[in-house]
Amino acid sequence: MSEMQSPTTQPEKKPGLVRRLYNWMLSWAESPWAGLAMFLFATAESIFFPIPPDVLLLALCVGMPKKSFKYALICTAGSVFGAIIGFGLGAFAWELVDSWFIPSIFSQAAFDNVANLYAEWNFWLVFTAGFTPLPYKLITISAGVCLGLENFFIFILASIISRGLRFFLVAGLVWKFGAPIKKFIDKYFNLCAIAFTVLLIGGFVLIKYAL
Repeated sequence: MSEMQSPTTQPEKKPGLVRRLYNWMLSWAESPWAGLAMFLFATAESIFFPIPPDVLLLALCVGMPKKSFKYALICTAGSVFGAIIGFGLGAFAWELVDSWFIPSIFSQAAFDNVANLYAEWNFWLVFTAGFTPLPYKLITISAGVCLGLENFFIFILASIISRGLRFFLVAGLVWKFGAPIKKFIDKYFNLCAIAFTVLLIGGFVLIKYAL
């Protein structure tokens, strides 16, 4: 009679890269450097970083709901600070970055269309990019080229309002419905990640081909 074999233990499946990134961002909520990380992340996103700061903001707010509005304020300040840097690159260093910016990010035709949109919709173009999933960094740099310093105040005003509304909306939802939102994210994380990626890529496609 053969000995009974113990059931084979299946190795625990490691979380995917996106999930690990989310968990890493969430861990910042317990770090004394959480505020600084939020500020730097938001600043970088307004210039070059591909991932919107909402990911880290949401993670921090979920981890510490009572500090949601503090993180939203820090995120807004960092994003607007990065927008100022992006605007400065467009206004004063365009000749140094245009060969990379066109055609890798913008086609020349799309860039010309954006310039025409600025002529008619300067405030609302910046506001729309700041509040929606459109890649904000493209707008900040092109604004420096197209708007000129005489419209800098309009650019900053649109950035503060749109970024503030967006980030404080995220913070407000977490503050009000923190536990259910965290439960929803944990249960439907993969679906949320896919939807987020589609919105992000869709924003770049819209900027590159539709404008």
